[in-house]
Amino acid sequence: MESPDVRQITDSRALAAMAHPLRRRLMDVLKVHGPSTVGLLAERTDQAPANVSHHLKVLAAADLVTEAPELARDRRERWWRLVSRGLRWSNADFDVDPAARVVADAATSLNLDRHVALARAWHATDEASQATWEDAPFSTDRWLHLTPGELAELSHELNEVLTRWADRDLPDDDAERRPVFLFIHGVPARP
Repeated sequence: MESPDVRQITDSRALAAMAHPLRRRLMDVLKVHGPSTVGLLAERTDQAPANVSHHLKVLAAADLVTEAPELARDRRERWWRLVSRGLRWSNADFDVDPAARVVADAATSLNLDRHVALARAWHATDEASQATWEDAPFSTDRWLHLTPGELAELSHELNEVLTRWADRDLPDDDAERRPVFLFIHGVPARP
């Protein structure tokens, strides 16, 4: 079953807010590291705190992030967290409004660019870093013959597996666990 903390986006303003490389990255940092201050986010993204603060306000206006005042040690400290752990959207939900469809297409394109950039960054790391992970990193592809319903069923099954791994209790075994990015695309295509 897909996580209940995945929000279905149907407002093009929310897609427009996240369709910016730094805002997308800030959301990823919050997803991986949890609630953070502007200072921590600035460090993790190599950005100026004022720039991070501006982009957090845009994300907050779209209800994608929210302040977490209960984490602050004093009134000057501002913590931020994601509103939902995951986001989904269907470009078809924006077909009735041509301008909204352009925003959805741009968000989809940015998302794919982000996925590919993360994979490329891994492959560009030095051999010593790659050797640490041995043969664990992978890529795979398959050509399948499916109906739209079968593709939806496959998507559901894969999301169940990913949710199980994301929500599992981490063993108390002192093993170092680093963030691992995984993406899967299943789209009709011509070879």
